Amino acid sequence: MLLRIRSNVGVWRVDDLDDTTSTVADILAGVAAARPHVVYEKPLSFDPPCNQPLDTSKTLSEQGLTHGAMIHCRVDASTCVDISAKQTAQDDEKPEASEQKQSSTNMRRVIDKDGSIKLVHSDAPVVAEDRGFRQGLLPLRDIKKHWTLNEFVAMDEQYVFKMKRQPEAFSNGVTLDSPSVADFQAYLRRFNFSRSRCGYLYGKFLEDNTAQVEAIYEPPQEADPEAAEGFVLLEDPLEEKVEQLAQLLGLRKVGWIFGHPPREQGFVMNAAEIIMAAELQLEAAGGIEETPFVTVKVTVGDDGNASVEAFQVSKQCMEMVAEEALEVGPNPGFCIVNPTFTAIQEGKESKTVENNFFLTLVPIVQHNSESFVTKFPKHNRDHDDRTPSHDELKKQLSKSGSAGWTFIELLSDFHLLLYLSQFLDMSADVPKICESVVNRDIPLKEGYKLIIGSMAGIDGSY
Repeated sequence: MLLRIRSNVGVWRVDDLDDTTSTVADILAGVAAARPHVVYEKPLSFDPPCNQPLDTSKTLSEQGLTHGAMIHCRVDASTCVDISAKQTAQDDEKPEASEQKQSSTNMRRVIDKDGSIKLVHSDAPVVAEDRGFRQGLLPLRDIKKHWTLNEFVAMDEQYVFKMKRQPEAFSNGVTLDSPSVADFQAYLRRFNFSRSRCGYLYGKFLEDNTAQVEAIYEPPQEADPEAAEGFVLLEDPLEEKVEQLAQLLGLRKVGWIFGHPPREQGFVMNAAEIIMAAELQLEAAGGIEETPFVTVKVTVGDDGNASVEAFQVSKQCMEMVAEEALEVGPNPGFCIVNPTFTAIQEGKESKTVENNFFLTLVPIVQHNSESFVTKFPKHNRDHDDRTPSHDELKKQLSKSGSAGWTFIELLSDFHLLLYLSQFLDMSADVPKICESVVNRDIPLKEGYKLIIGSMAGIDGSY
């Protein structure tokens, strides 16, 4: 099996694990093979904030980890040099030695005039990959000395995907909080939908296998038309607080949302978006498993009206992305199949797969959240009229006692609570506040009202 490790410096993968016998030590050894000097600031964990570390005494299967699962860690970026990449660079610096080796080994057999077979020099370049079992893999004799036909076929089939369209999504639907989606749309409209942008959907998975969205968090990012996704995600100093706050509110990541400029009809998602959707589904499912996790896309039509659609990628797409069998190519409407793998469509090998082949439609229902409001300015936005601040805190909480608003209702705003969490104790104060937000039968203590009111610069009745 393989596991993927999302660190603060990128995503790594560790192959050749046995879920029934491998432990955390084997994962660390796999990482160390390429990065022998890596220093961990936070241990291998189930969650992005690294608050739920893996058990070092149990096997991977005992901890529920399956093929393609994503785990997390934080490392010292200065200790993560990839020695395999370094070795490649060293090899590139020695072209003369490479040429000498090639000239001495690049021979071919020919039949002479008298019918004898002899070796002669060939000027044709030797492609190292050609000698491998598959491109990028070792030759068969380097893997094992003796092979039976059944063993060879079984190994080869691991790299072959017989493409099958998935008839329907795992999720039975997604219910979107209307004010949250409207706010996301409004920000995209500020730039006439010329920018691409993404956010994470926080909510709950319901018993009927639907995703109920209560809030949207947009991580730090830069719009970049040259990037495959149209944006570049930046390091997020609030990532840990976001995850902790979501857990305290009884929420989890149930999907992601992205907006993009108008596209030609029938062009739904590009290859980079397909791969990102699959990676996030893999992370939500803990491997190649069914999950209600959804992808929501927002754009604008020729008539100027915004459109909102929801999708999932197929389980086969999840598997191919977990194996790194899909890549972004020059045609954004197609995923390229990595040369190590083979994709069979309609009985023939195909070097590409159309993106729409992987997509399944998810029904959308809208609702107004009964538990949360979305009035506070959103984090990580540039060129916006409003930004999170004490003045905005005052503006929102000052409405308490008017127009039917109560203090706790106005406080029940994901982004307002996230702003407060930067000034209050995340382990002592914020859990108590969230407890009253989630359960209105538990009154918010007067002390917290005074603290928050003082921060906002308001006094009087709450």
